[in-house]
Amino acid sequence: MNNKRIPFILITVLALSVFLSACAKPPTEEMDNATAALTRAENDPDAVAYGSSSIIRARDALANMKSEAAAKRYDAAKTYAQEVINATERAISDGKAGAQRARDEASNLLTGVRASLGETQKNIDAAKGVKNIQLDFDSINGDFNTAKTQTDQAQTALNTGDYPGSSSKSQSARSLLGNINTKITQASIATSRKK
Repeated sequence: MNNKRIPFILITVLALSVFLSACAKPPTEEMDNATAALTRAENDPDAVAYGSSSIIRARDALANMKSEAAAKRYDAAKTYAQEVINATERAISDGKAGAQRARDEASNLLTGVRASLGETQKNIDAAKGVKNIQLDFDSINGDFNTAKTQTDQAQTALNTGDYPGSSSKSQSARSLLGNINTKITQASIATSRKK
């Protein structure tokens, strides 16, 4: 091959690669799908609450996708677009699983509190029958009524999908009931020692 043809071949190859890259089109459909997928995940309260790390990854991938598209590196932009979609699907899936776990935990906690309400009422009634027991029944009844109100609020929160709120109200009620039972136990022990 003669040396005069080498520059011609190089120029032809360079011109062809510039032409081909200029003719390449951005992966508009894939990029639009990625943007729509992220919007869906960001508007899904369960995905936001329980799949936030995947949403963060999707946002990062979206920023990289836009950067690559702006630099006309369309293959990389297309890869990032798929990464956005994968991350948002994961966020939505994690959101559903997390919400189910939270609902089950809140429901189980509430069931335990309802059982404790019944037991505590029996303990209060029994304590009232103990002669000379030193208890402030007005205070105990007030705490018991507050625990019942919190239990009802926990049920309402559970019914409306506010699982953290339901758990919080149930835990507060459980704490109040525990305090009531502790007071009754201590007063009963003190009364039995006096006999």
